Order: sequence, then structure tokens, then C-alpha cells
Amino acid sequence: MDFGLPHFDSELEELGLLAQTAGLDPVARLVCKRKAPDAALFVGSGKADEIRELAELHRASEVVFDQALSPAQQRNLERHLGVAVYDRTFLILEIFAQRARSHEGKLQVELARLQYLSTRLVRRWSHLERQRGGIGTRGGPGETQIELDRRMIGEAIKRTRERLAKVQRQRGTQRRQRERRDTFNISLVGYTNAGKSSLFNAMVKARAYAADQLFATLDTTTRHLYLGDAHRKVSLSDTVGFIRELPHGLVDAFKATLQEAVDADLLLHVVDASNPHHPEQMAEVQAVLKDIGADTVPQILVFNKLDAIESTRQPLQLRDEVDVDGVQVPRLFVSARSGEGIPALRAELALRARATSDDGMTPEAGTELHDAAS
Repeated sequence: MDFGLPHFDSELEELGLLAQTAGLDPVARLVCKRKAPDAALFVGSGKADEIRELAELHRASEVVFDQALSPAQQRNLERHLGVAVYDRTFLILEIFAQRARSHEGKLQVELARLQYLSTRLVRRWSHLERQRGGIGTRGGPGETQIELDRRMIGEAIKRTRERLAKVQRQRGTQRRQRERRDTFNISLVGYTNAGKSSLFNAMVKARAYAADQLFATLDTTTRHLYLGDAHRKVSLSDTVGFIRELPHGLVDAFKATLQEAVDADLLLHVVDASNPHHPEQMAEVQAVLKDIGADTVPQILVFNKLDAIESTRQPLQLRDEVDVDGVQVPRLFVSARSGEGIPALRAELALRARATSDDGMTPEAGTELHDAAS
């Protein structure tokens, strides 16, 4: 729904990709404009009727909204449409739950899901309607069961937070060990599907999972990279991709993962140069970096997928400088797939690493270090 937002996706292209990534099969798309959301149905009764007719026509079993719905709006829409209703937040949580691989990643996703579900206890508990209070009892049907469910979710949230805090302490210890070794830390950040993992693999000759889809990788992966021009090794980390309107619960739950970006000495902001919406995607990444306190970390813009840029839009030079929030930032065009521009990027990293320290950490020349993170 368009509320006059500058980042509104009129074609619902990204929502369609999210749906496909979550395992859904989109059959129709509908866009409407309102000055403000309807309190009860989000879209208003007339548009809700239109959605119901469209769902019946295509025999759809789910309807997905591109914005976040309140628990009441979601419940009212399901009753009105007669099918399951999901919002953008739920879709992203589903994808994260499917993709998390590490113990920490699974805990982070579980915490975010529990926090999301805790506000929607009355949504799908149809069995509660079978419970009736006896004579003299207070409250409506199923009140005791809802209170029990709320307490169980609250206890699960507490346990998950405690387990996650333990894992985060362990990661913090590992991070401090790297700091004591005076390692130059570089983190890859960027919008989802910008090609971070592909670039990561090209840089360190690793085998991190990479695919042409949203949120292909969720868990932070760290490797050592030897830069011959600087005669030293650096630590390179691949982090989770960002997306517009990232659920706040996920931002909070993934603090440990995103902490790699906060503590980095340098950020490689990877951009899908072939995407016509890349300026908006860059702005979303900058907003998340500011939200987690990483906006002051020095950056290098890496415009990836050079090989996919149309011939009429090819850059005149592969290195220049652009303004990012009032700061001149180096920009390099590369292709993680073909390898074009990768040597220049390594040379740029070597300049930065050499300028920070001359600590004598010089592995044998010509070797490539691949040290798996925990």
C-alpha cells in the first residue's frame, strides 16, 4: 500500500522475491493508495472485498501484505478474507528461520519469532472457543489458556535470551582475542542479494553459501585474508544482508551478528550496481548502520555485478570517489563472478591495512590464510 513513502515498491517486486524465498508461489499482486491505514482492516472494507474476490479467483491460500500489520488488523483480515494473512515482518522471520545454520543464528531467530508471536496470542487459537467459563467465573472464553500461553512464551523468551547472552559472551571473548592480536578487521555489509557472499568467496577463496536470492546467508562467517602488498593478514567477515523495513525485533535479536560491523576497522559496503534501485538500497543500509552505531566506521563502496551492468551504463572508470552523508568515500567497480576489479580492491585494502599498523604480523609471502570462524 502506498502512503506516499519514497521507497514504496509499486511493482511489489521485492515482496514477490521474499514470498518465493519463503517457499510461496505468488499468483497475483494488488496495489492501492491511502492517506493512512484503516484501523480495522488496514486497506478499508472496499479494497478488502476486492482482495477476497482476487483470492477466490486464483484459489489463493495466503495473502501477504508489504507492510507490518497490527495483531487486530491481521485477525480482522483473516476473518474477512477467509484465508491466512501474513505481513512483511512474518515473511522475513520465516526466511530467517529457514536459513539460520549456526547455533547463535538459530537462537537469534527463535528470539525474534517468540517476540513477534507474543503479541499475536489470540490469532490462531480457535480451540480456545471450545472453553467456556462455569457459573460465577470471570472473563471470556479461553482466558485461562491464553494466560497460560502468554506465560509459556514469556518463559521461552527468557530462556532464549539467557542462552543467546552466553553465546554472545563467547563471541565477545573471541573478538577481544582478535583485538589483542591487533588484527585489522573488515566487514562486508550491504543490501540483501548484493553479492556479498560471492565477493567474500572471491576474496578469500572460501566456499560460503551464495545464491541469487534474498537472505542466502544469515550467519556471520570470518576468514583470514593475506594482503601481500601490506605484508600482513586481515580479518574479513561476511554479515547478514539488510533490507528495507527490517523488523525491529530482528535488529535487536541480531545485535551480536551485526556487532561485527560495529567493531570493524573498515566496512566494505557492497552494492548491486546492476539494480536500478541501488540508491534507495544504499540509503537503507546507511540507516541500519546508523541504527546499530556503525555509521562512523570508515567505508569503501564496492559496486558489484559489473558484468551485469548494461553496456550503456558501464562506468567510465573503475575507481572514483562519491559523497556518502557528506563524506567522500572511495568507490570501486568489481565483478565477484568474473574477478574483474578484485585485484584493485585488494590493493585498496592493502593501503588501508598498511596505514593502520606495522605490527610485524607477516605470514610467509604468497600464502593465503583461511581460518574458519566459530
